[in-house]
Amino acid sequence: MRRPSLTGWLIVALFAIYFLLPLLGTLLFSLKARPAFQAYVNVLKDPGFVGSLTYSFVIAVLTILASIAIVVPTAYWVRLRYPRIRPFVEFVTLLPFVVPPVVLVFGLIRTFSAPPLALTSTSVGTDALLVAAYAVLALPYMYRSADVGMRAIDIATLTEAAQSMGAGPLRILWQVILPNLRSALISGAFLTLAIVMGEYTIASFLTRPAFGPYLSLLGQDRAYEPAAVSLISFAITWLAMGVIGLVGRGSPNRVQLAGAR
Repeated sequence: MRRPSLTGWLIVALFAIYFLLPLLGTLLFSLKARPAFQAYVNVLKDPGFVGSLTYSFVIAVLTILASIAIVVPTAYWVRLRYPRIRPFVEFVTLLPFVVPPVVLVFGLIRTFSAPPLALTSTSVGTDALLVAAYAVLALPYMYRSADVGMRAIDIATLTEAAQSMGAGPLRILWQVILPNLRSALISGAFLTLAIVMGEYTIASFLTRPAFGPYLSLLGQDRAYEPAAVSLISFAITWLAMGVIGLVGRGSPNRVQLAGAR
């Protein structure tokens, strides 16, 4: 095996410094509160911290599930049955990069604040709008993750084999296609989780108790607690990503057909 070159180690070290130095600076600033670690104690005692973090995490899980339910069947049928419209679908999935979140949320409020679908009049309806908005923001990442995963497997052969065993379309998607995309969808789930945990604009305009607005309000009248919250949320987010990675652990090249019978 070839040993890593000095240039390779230098690049890794530069990226490590670029990534870890801001975290170190944030940590040192948060420890300036007296007594030491008082900022972390104040944050952990604040019920708003736990409530907003839990709320955002639940919304993130719902967004991931909703995105998978929308993206996987779409990417599957486009690649299998309608390859000619694939450029159009890819263009549509890129629109969230063009449309600002503030425009998106104002469109949702204007559309769903009056009958026949006055969703903003209830908490459940507003939460549904928030999940829908986050699913739109995550669309470019989730669609490309699913598309890359389907490119690595022969979905036509898998579909024909499952159909020969008597499986219907929904069963093929659930028991054949989705298990083979598990590793590919993990990357999209990572990015979706990061987007939801750090998003501010949409949650603020929809007046949801999410983590982004909480962090913004906390920084208005406190100095050290926002830095502590940032580090704690960073650690929790990476821990959640690690759990998602362990759940989706598996070989990306392993083709599964079990369960289609």
